[in-house]
Amino acid sequence: MSNDTELQSKPDGALKRGPILFAMLLGAFVAFLNQTLLNVALPSIMKDLNTNETTVQWLSTGFMLVNGVLMPITAYLMAKFSTRQIFITGMSLFTLGTLLCAISPTFSVLLGGRLIQAAGAGIMMPLLSVVILNIYPLEQRGRAMGTIGLAMILAPAIGPTLSGFIVEHYNWRVLFYIILPISFISILVGVKFIKNVTAQSNPSLDMPSVLLSTIGFGGLLYGFSDAGAKGWSDPVVVICLVAGAIALLLFVLRQFKLETPLLEFRVFKYNMYSLNSIILIVVNMALFSGMILLPIYLQNTRGISALDSGLLMLPGAIIMGIMSPVTGALFDKFGAKWLSIIGLAITIVTTWEFSTLSMETSYVHLLVMYSFRMFGMSLLMMPIQTAALNDIPQKLNAHGTVMLNTLRTVFGAIGTAIFITLYSTEMKNYLFNETGISMDDKAALGRLAMESPEVLAQASIYGTNYSFIVATALTVVALVFALFIKRSVPKDAKGVPMKTAKLSGERG
Repeated sequence: MSNDTELQSKPDGALKRGPILFAMLLGAFVAFLNQTLLNVALPSIMKDLNTNETTVQWLSTGFMLVNGVLMPITAYLMAKFSTRQIFITGMSLFTLGTLLCAISPTFSVLLGGRLIQAAGAGIMMPLLSVVILNIYPLEQRGRAMGTIGLAMILAPAIGPTLSGFIVEHYNWRVLFYIILPISFISILVGVKFIKNVTAQSNPSLDMPSVLLSTIGFGGLLYGFSDAGAKGWSDPVVVICLVAGAIALLLFVLRQFKLETPLLEFRVFKYNMYSLNSIILIVVNMALFSGMILLPIYLQNTRGISALDSGLLMLPGAIIMGIMSPVTGALFDKFGAKWLSIIGLAITIVTTWEFSTLSMETSYVHLLVMYSFRMFGMSLLMMPIQTAALNDIPQKLNAHGTVMLNTLRTVFGAIGTAIFITLYSTEMKNYLFNETGISMDDKAALGRLAMESPEVLAQASIYGTNYSFIVATALTVVALVFALFIKRSVPKDAKGVPMKTAKLSGERG
């Protein structure tokens, strides 16, 4: 603890930020890359391991769910252990999970490896954000958080392109063999460069809160995911949704009674933190809709190769990588409001374009629309998060960061489950209305695939378009909220407004 206190007491220039940031960005990059690396490979995994869309999407939603369940514990871990210990432990778990995925002979083993990966990756983003808030002065936060965007946005964005190339030429397991050495190197770099930059204490872990949050988040996600295959009236779906909602309500109520809560919900008493949190949740749900649905449309419906499917997403990845530090600098100068409004307007238009897909939609049109969509997203993510964190006292930085990442991850998983459910449900409805065939009648589906494959393709397109219409509506809601973003005055550890607030870039 004395070492942490010493580091925190140094002037800003005395702490070597570069090596610490490099080590953490390397770990974060590989963790975030892993989130979307399988999206393009999902159709290949479905065929190889004989699973359907509803089952295989658990490789994405299950990963995000574990992230979401573990993230509330991150605030406790950062108070209990040093930055160095948390980083090395998290990356070691991630590396172990990656190895298990690489050698997995069955879907169950693959999913198990993904969940272990998630256990390690779940603490990386909150830890990275808290470290940035501790080692960079207020007036440099925008640029620093923009640098984080290189890992947070660029890595997930290039995942589909890399995945497409590998799946086109090799087995999908090679994806994990590529990640494995990088994650191992990140551990070695962390051992050498990571320093302790947060103060430690001896908090207690409230196990009932852990249990309630796990049941709450897990029940809701499982219910939303299974609704696509079983229907909203299925007893298991209803029980999971009701049990999850009740457990989550009890979890929230319990946090207000604890002296050291697992998740500090009192951060929501700060208006701009609450507003930007809502916008971040909605935008993240819309972001994952495209990352999940487009590969299915491109490969399963249009017959476009995995490589071409991944290449379609490459320009968007490059744009997001270029724009991350630029957006951070723009935030320092102009604030989050107009960046958010412009970004959301672009996202609305491009998301709507994806709700008008057909068998004739050109590859170039898809590429241009996806690239513009990623440009719009690049103006949103980090400015919104930084604006939210600027509104709370410094002593709540860890809690505020963990809350944001928990909400983003859990609702990203729920959003993915919802959009896959919408896709599956509307595809079933279209098919039944047009042919009278149920998706459960495998023999009839087989005959239809042989005799009229265009009907199945149209059913898939109908489900995809409907899902993007819902995603567009969500983005419109986010834009309405963005109109109310106002200047937030950053506060010190005691909650007193800081005179350097005007340098934060958060102008209304």
